[in-house]
Amino acid sequence: MSIKGKRLGLRKNIALRLFNSLYTTAVENHELRTLFWECTLRCNLACRHCGSDCRTDVTERDMPLADFLRVLDEEVTPNTDPSRVLIIFSGGEVLVRKDLEEAGREVTRRGYRWGMVTNGMALTRERLGSLLDAGLSSISVSFDGFEAIHNHIRGNHLSFERARAAISLITATEGLAYDVITCVTPQLLPHLEAWKEFLIGEGIKSWRIFSIFPAGRAAKDESLHLDTEQFRTLMEFIRKTRNEGRIALNYACEGFLGGYEAEVRDHFYMCNAGVSVASIRVNGDISGCTSVRANYTQGNIYRDSFWDVWQHRFEKFRHREWTRTGECAQCRVWQFCRGGGMHLRDDEGKLMYCHYNMLK
Repeated sequence: MSIKGKRLGLRKNIALRLFNSLYTTAVENHELRTLFWECTLRCNLACRHCGSDCRTDVTERDMPLADFLRVLDEEVTPNTDPSRVLIIFSGGEVLVRKDLEEAGREVTRRGYRWGMVTNGMALTRERLGSLLDAGLSSISVSFDGFEAIHNHIRGNHLSFERARAAISLITATEGLAYDVITCVTPQLLPHLEAWKEFLIGEGIKSWRIFSIFPAGRAAKDESLHLDTEQFRTLMEFIRKTRNEGRIALNYACEGFLGGYEAEVRDHFYMCNAGVSVASIRVNGDISGCTSVRANYTQGNIYRDSFWDVWQHRFEKFRHREWTRTGECAQCRVWQFCRGGGMHLRDDEGKLMYCHYNMLK
């Protein structure tokens, strides 16, 4: 069996089939391991590639902390081991919430670890200290290239320096797990080697790369999207960088990558949305990870039992035969891909972006 542009050797083929059986077991068990709380849709930036189209003037109010804690107390804690569930505060931009520290203290008191995703604009030394005191255990910061590129994407002339300052504070904090996230655009691709050296020079040890898929604002801006040749160049860069071992680099958990599997990230591809990952949206909707923006809501905490939804719904997430349509109908690697990430399906179930086909 060969993979477009890269042969899938016998050893990797066997490993993929073994992992596929583990994937099936994970689907059957559907143990909740990660819970995203989309605590706000407000944001202090208006990024060109935002998949959720967050902005400063949203009409959707923040979810009250008490409502989220009720779900933890009545639905999640009685049915899980809190020490095995990571809660991730996401947005929007989480730092716009003034009660973020209170939220952190409350989930920590209940035995959960928690982390957050931020653009770094509002992360000061004092704010980081208060978050650490509230139990912050992990943090991800977006950093999308050199100043002109980052500021262009983020739409703010201060965003690069603010993110850089935030990352400097984070890398100097012992015991805090972190990674820096870069969304690679055609503008950054020719400068990736230099960007890598810059990040290493900044003391960054853990780096995660995304490519941009056509959702939210990014759907309207083709200048942000890599073509097939550029995507392959990106994969080769990641593989080379990982082999160097100077910075821990992973490609995001998006899409099956053929012969690049296990060479550009630490694990084989698996969409964990609805399998081990759930989210509670700002309006109470229950879904997989917060990247799944299309119409795959499974319930709502204001009218449904979260745990009942987690146990008995998520059919489209866990049983993916329905994706065997269109370009997936005859795909020879469907057994490893299962139709791609749920966030790559539109409201009608059509695949918007195929990583495997990008490697043609």
